Amino acid sequence: MPPRQRVAVTLPAGTSVAESIERVRWAEENGYDDGWMADSGPPDSLTLMAGLAAHAPTLRLGIAVVPVYSRTPAVLAATANTLGQLMPGQVILGLGASSQTIMDQWHGVPLQKPVTRVKETTIMVRSMLAGEKSDFALSTLHSRGYRQPPLEQEVPIYLAALRPKMIEMAAEVGDGVIFNLWPKGALPKMIEHVHIGAERAGKDPMEVEVVNRHMVLVTDDKQAAVEAFRARMAPYYATPVYNNFLAWAGYEDVAATITEGWAARDREKTMGAISYDLANEIAVIGTADECRERIRWAGETGIHTHIIAPLSLDGDEIRRTFEAFTPENFPR
Repeated sequence: MPPRQRVAVTLPAGTSVAESIERVRWAEENGYDDGWMADSGPPDSLTLMAGLAAHAPTLRLGIAVVPVYSRTPAVLAATANTLGQLMPGQVILGLGASSQTIMDQWHGVPLQKPVTRVKETTIMVRSMLAGEKSDFALSTLHSRGYRQPPLEQEVPIYLAALRPKMIEMAAEVGDGVIFNLWPKGALPKMIEHVHIGAERAGKDPMEVEVVNRHMVLVTDDKQAAVEAFRARMAPYYATPVYNNFLAWAGYEDVAATITEGWAARDREKTMGAISYDLANEIAVIGTADECRERIRWAGETGIHTHIIAPLSLDGDEIRRTFEAFTPENFPR
């Protein structure tokens, strides 16, 4: 049976822990299903998840995603064990390769062999969560002699992916797949690769949950919101991971122009490569009805869990965007 449609608030709510607590309380009171964390800076997502446990008794909480290069498999397994005890059956551990900017520059850790590293981390963490004594000598990782008590209820591991090899591996090895920042035309073929990977593992492709963080803004000034998105997100597509993804999605010329503009430190050229139409292919911007229609389309195309990530720092705009997706306004 396919996973049901779920709607999530994005977390953290800025750098304030208090604001994240306020957001999950609001989500609880207003019928949201999930809260999904990003993991790039403070507050630390895994620590925050533990802190939110008491404030989110019914929400499922997930992380999209923890970079596999920034924590060892033993640390990830120990943390997931703790979270699983705090919130039995309500935790999802999302793992991914992240980007060159975050790993190479921020962490000083080379992003090498991402598909292999994510796969091997998943294999090791799952084994450790099951209480098995580690004895691994893999191509990118090794561990020997580590053991922790198994959990009564397992913590599923979902994997972030953008292009075919990673998507297929994520569906084959992971318990679910996490997408992000795709142009609309790319989603159907991304879902095709989920099915390929699932079938390779003998799974029913329809039962593999696909999670997506949608960049959303309910607004009456679509032009201004699109311009803000272009300015904010163009640097994302200058990183090799997202630049290569954009090219694979069918926007080779755009990806090349972004690379050229970024190398020349030409902000106008970099931002200008993302046209108004392309911005609307990636982001979900417009009236409440327009945004809901787009999210429904994503659900019909293969997304099961929709993380609503408001494209604004304005409290009223954030609230308006989240309110558009309560069960009352967006029946599941």
